[in-house]
Amino acid sequence: MTGEHEGQLSTRVWTIPNVLSMLRLALVPVFLVLLVLGEYVGALIVLVVASLSDLADGYLARRLNQVTRLGQLLDPAADRLYIFAALLGLAAGGLVPWWIVVVIVARDVFLLVLGVVLASHGYGPLPVHQLGKVATFALFFGLPVIMLGLAFPGVQPVSEPVGWAITLWGAFLYWWAGVIYAIETARAVRAARVAPPP
Repeated sequence: MTGEHEGQLSTRVWTIPNVLSMLRLALVPVFLVLLVLGEYVGALIVLVVASLSDLADGYLARRLNQVTRLGQLLDPAADRLYIFAALLGLAAGGLVPWWIVVVIVARDVFLLVLGVVLASHGYGPLPVHQLGKVATFALFFGLPVIMLGLAFPGVQPVSEPVGWAITLWGAFLYWWAGVIYAIETARAVRAARVAPPP
C-alpha cells in the first residue's frame, strides 16, 4: 500500500500532473507577451494548450493516484495567473477598461487579507466554495470569448457581447464568493475567541 489512496494527499513534487502544471505556469508570460503584441491567434493557441494540459493533469492525477499538495496549489494559481494575464494584456491594448482589472485583483487581495486573519487565529485556508469555482470558470471562459472576436473579426459581433456578459457575471460571482468567504472567516474568528483555553 502506497499511502496515496483517494482522500489522501501526497507531498511528492515530481509527478506527471505537477510537471504539466509547471509547464502551464511557464506559458503564462508567453501568453501575456502575445496579447500585448496583438497576436491574438497565438495567444488563443497558448490558452487552448494550457486548458488541455489542465484537463490532462487533473485526469492523470486521479488515474495515477498522484494527487499532491503541490498540485492543489499549482492548479488554482495557474487559473488565476491566466485570468490576470488576459486582463492585463487586453487592458494594456485598450480593449477592456482598467476598472475590470482592479475589480478582479482587489477581490484576490481581499482574500489574501482574510487568509492572514485566519492564520493569525490558528486556522488554515478556507475550503474553496463552489461559487468561487463557478466564478473562476466564468472569467476563464468569458475573457477568451472576447479574445476570439479579436483574433477572428468575423465573429466579433457575437463573441464580444457574449464574452462581456460572461465576464461581468463572473466578476459579480467572484465578489459574491468573496463575501461568503468573509462571512465564514468572521464565524471562524468568533468561534476562536469564545473557545475555552486548552
